[in-house]
This record gives sequence, structure tokens and C-alpha cells, in this order.
Amino acid sequence: MRALLAGIWSKRRALLFYAALLLIGWIMGEALHDFAVPEMRPMNEPQIHRMVMVALVVFILAAAIPFVPGAEIGFALLFLFGGQASLLVFLGMTGAMLLAYVVARIVPAHLISNFALWLGLTGTAKLLSDRSTKGEASIQKLTKNMQGRLGKFALNNRYLLLMLLLNTPGNSLLGGGGGLAFLAGSSGLYRFVPFAISVMLAVAPVPLAFALMDGVG
Repeated sequence: MRALLAGIWSKRRALLFYAALLLIGWIMGEALHDFAVPEMRPMNEPQIHRMVMVALVVFILAAAIPFVPGAEIGFALLFLFGGQASLLVFLGMTGAMLLAYVVARIVPAHLISNFALWLGLTGTAKLLSDRSTKGEASIQKLTKNMQGRLGKFALNNRYLLLMLLLNTPGNSLLGGGGGLAFLAGSSGLYRFVPFAISVMLAVAPVPLAFALMDGVG
């Protein structure tokens, strides 16, 4: 019991930071929902188009932020506007995650590593500090040092795992689409083109289903 409490205490900064991110993400998600999904009231067509485009831009920028529940906002837009919003939601979610990935690649690895170390996440800090080892060399090094078959399987099938996580209900607890994309970019384990394809395949089914249902209806 004492060891457990000591472990929790050593990660106190990370736990407090995680709780703060969850709270901020929830607040931003509520604000974005109110903005992107307005009350139904009489509006002319130009007003509706302008509202949807502004909501899309805000949607992309906000959904790229870790712990903001962008998928839930996308669902709300689909339920409100139906299949007509399918392409916009697809582009919005895909664009948000690509933006988060690119930002993570631009931010110097040592800054993220030092922040993870300050939070007490030594394992994460070590992984990020070693981002200078690129591509297959980095994967081979991790595979060699990793213990257990499950970890090696997850590493070798990381793109499939990412797609599953993106479609897992409640993944906002893991950072949401923006957080997962940022983590993928900062880890250095995901190449851009396969990452982009994985994101598009993960996002496509729901908007496509709404588009098909609208077409059938």
C-alpha cells in the first residue's frame, strides 16, 4: 500500500495536469458544441452556409487540441445536418488530427521530453528524448528493449492500434483525436503518409454511413 501511495505521489504533477486537461477539454467541448450546433431558428440560406463554414473552421482548430471531444461535436453536426454535413465533418476531423500531428513534429522533442520529465513521466521522457533515432531504426530499438509479446505486437501494429483507439468510445479520456494525433507525431514512430491514410480510414465510416442513409432516404 505504501509503495502504491509513493508511486501515485511521484506522479502527482502528471495526475493534476491530466485532471486539468480533462476539465479544460470538457469546458471547450461544451463551448464548441453550443457554437457549432446552434438553436434551430428561421435563417436564410446564406446565413446557414456562413454559420456552417465558420463552425467548421472553429471545429478543426478546436478538435486539434488534446482532450477536446471533437468526435462528439462531429456526431452532433451529422445528426443536425444529416448527410449534407458528411464531407465537412470528414474533412474537419481529418484536418484537425493532421494539424495536431504536424504541430507535434514541429515542436522540438527536447521541450516535450523535459515537460514529461517535470511531470514525473520518466519513461515517456526517455522515449521522446530518443526521437532523434528515426524510422525503422527507432522501431527496431524499441522492439529490442520492449518486454512482453503484447507490447511488441502493439508496436508492430501501431497504425491499426491507432485506428482502433480513434474509434473507441470515450477516447477523450486518452486525449481524444487531437491528443492521440499529437502523441503519434511527437513519438516519431508514425510516418506522415501512413498516418494520414490511417486517420482517413478511421474517420470515414460514420460520415459515409450518414451520406449513404441520406442518399437512400
